[in-house]
Amino acid sequence: MRPISMERVEQTRGEILDIIKSAELTHEQKVTCLANKADSLLEVLDLPEGLDELLNVPGDEKCICDLSEGHAPLRPRYITPDYSKLMKEGCKYLNLDAPKDLFEALNTLLIFYKHVPSVTNYPVYLGQLDDLLEPFIDTVPEETAAKLIKMFLLNVDRTVLDSFAHADIGPKPSKTAHYIFEAEKVLEDAVPNLSLKYDAAVSTDEYLKEAVECALTCAKPSFANHKMFTSELSEKYVIASCYNGLLLGGGSYTLCRLVLGNIAKKASSIEDFKTNKLPYVMDIMAKYMDARIKFEVEESGFFENNFLAQEGFISRDKFTAMFGLVGLADAVNLLLEKEGKTGRYGHDDAANQLGVEIMEIINDFNNNHTNPYCEATDGHFLLHAQVGLAEDIGITPGTRIPIGEEPEELIDQLNVLSKFHKYFPSGTGDIFPIDLTVHRNPEYVMDIIKGAFAKDLRYMSFYSSDSDVIRVTGYLVKRSEMIKLDSGHAVIQDTTALGLGASKNGHILERKVR
Repeated sequence: MRPISMERVEQTRGEILDIIKSAELTHEQKVTCLANKADSLLEVLDLPEGLDELLNVPGDEKCICDLSEGHAPLRPRYITPDYSKLMKEGCKYLNLDAPKDLFEALNTLLIFYKHVPSVTNYPVYLGQLDDLLEPFIDTVPEETAAKLIKMFLLNVDRTVLDSFAHADIGPKPSKTAHYIFEAEKVLEDAVPNLSLKYDAAVSTDEYLKEAVECALTCAKPSFANHKMFTSELSEKYVIASCYNGLLLGGGSYTLCRLVLGNIAKKASSIEDFKTNKLPYVMDIMAKYMDARIKFEVEESGFFENNFLAQEGFISRDKFTAMFGLVGLADAVNLLLEKEGKTGRYGHDDAANQLGVEIMEIINDFNNNHTNPYCEATDGHFLLHAQVGLAEDIGITPGTRIPIGEEPEELIDQLNVLSKFHKYFPSGTGDIFPIDLTVHRNPEYVMDIIKGAFAKDLRYMSFYSSDSDVIRVTGYLVKRSEMIKLDSGHAVIQDTTALGLGASKNGHILERKVR
């Protein structure tokens, strides 16, 4: 373990005191922040040479970001338990028998959620709710089932205090999904995040329409291209956190991101970026991720000691890691400017082609880098289009077209996006605010989803332009809660602060309304 400078210790002490005195943090949020500060004082990883000047520098110079995972990872970043095992067998550690009716099934899940860790300290995956609950849905009268589902969702929103918590439904229609849609339209809460796995061969138009009507009321569910995900990750995939495709019963050890725009700043030309600057940074980030994974597997003791692994709710060989990136548009635009070329990402064929060439370089690097503990994905990381941070300024999420520069016609935007979604099995997506009049024509959104998925778009989110619940980057917040926090009052969910930062720095409230 490397020694920590007294200057760093004193700085951290001051930050700890600021957390304790904060009027804008709840007790739970203070505890989480204090734990992160403690972790920041430990440096136990065997870090690659050259990392410091890419990671521990001001934001406008940072080329690698560790997304606040800490220097001594005590658990994987994202964990995706096999909740079907819980429904069938119960849990010895929690002294839970297998549930026999809907009352017991919902109670069992709520208890279990309290014991599933992640980088947020809350579960980022809540299960495939329709598959989990449909066997119990007829054990009570319909009116009771509807009320219980609504109470369950209300409980999750008030106790799982982070909107990265994510549940899945689909692709088959179900009573459970119907009750979820009906409840969410009334509750209009930010938690849980929700995805519908859509497959035109299985998901009926009636089912899709009901989901779209729900999304236009409360910004969920989002829509995942089921055929695309299953072709890459098998039927046993989940959508967790923002929109992350991962394996059921596993998860992701870590997620780091390349800040492509900042890497482009260091390049003298497009060729220099492609052959020197980008490969150098990718190599260091991959080695950094390898070091994190090695510590988690070989030294942290998580997989030996945690009940999730001991009882088989997760298995280490179903874990992978996520090789993330932001700012493809920023890099393309800056590189073109450096060479005196015109054109903007999202609008110009040459600019879009440069984006494809950059993605091919990243994809090729990832396919040639191996990690012994990522057996679930053939020894490779999964690429991930990271959605951004609250403090990001001038950084475009993933491969998205910058807000304010969206093409006038939606079809033109979709055609650009279709070039990039294929690279990201562990997640990418785009967000479309919808004009109020579409409430009277949900078929418009249904046609967008069907057409987009036919062109290999992976994941899409919609919300009404007047909705209180909005999708920030990949997670949900309420406008009303952001206003409350901005006025100096504490709010229950910590992701509200992230949304407020994104609204000010990332201009998320200024997306083009379709």
